[in-house]
Amino acid sequence: VQLQAYGGGLVQAGASLRLSCAVSRRTTSTYAVGWFRQAPGKEREFVAGITGRVLYSDSVKGRFTISRDNAENTVYLQMNSLKPEDTAVYYCAAKAKIISTLSDEYNYWGQGTQVTVSS
Repeated sequence: VQLQAYGGGLVQAGASLRLSCAVSRRTTSTYAVGWFRQAPGKEREFVAGITGRVLYSDSVKGRFTISRDNAENTVYLQMNSLKPEDTAVYYCAAKAKIISTLSDEYNYWGQGTQVTVSS
């Protein structure tokens, strides 16, 4: 499974961005896809994940929405009301079946896409 994340950029606080994660093959029923982020000097943290259900970290709940387009083999992360503390490199990753908040449990990773939110 290969993943490619894109859609990052530089925005002002309060703005929106949509990240995309293109997955090399159909993942509907067999893989969970997660979004993680890593800010400078900090550990990589779970943001959101999707299988048949979705899961969000408390820090983004209500602002971010994860979704998937099965026909396009793409998972999206819609990010609204962005804050400077959302600034990080965002990664998408895949693992078998069940969402996990632990990055070590994900077997497949895309390259990161930088999101910078200015105040």
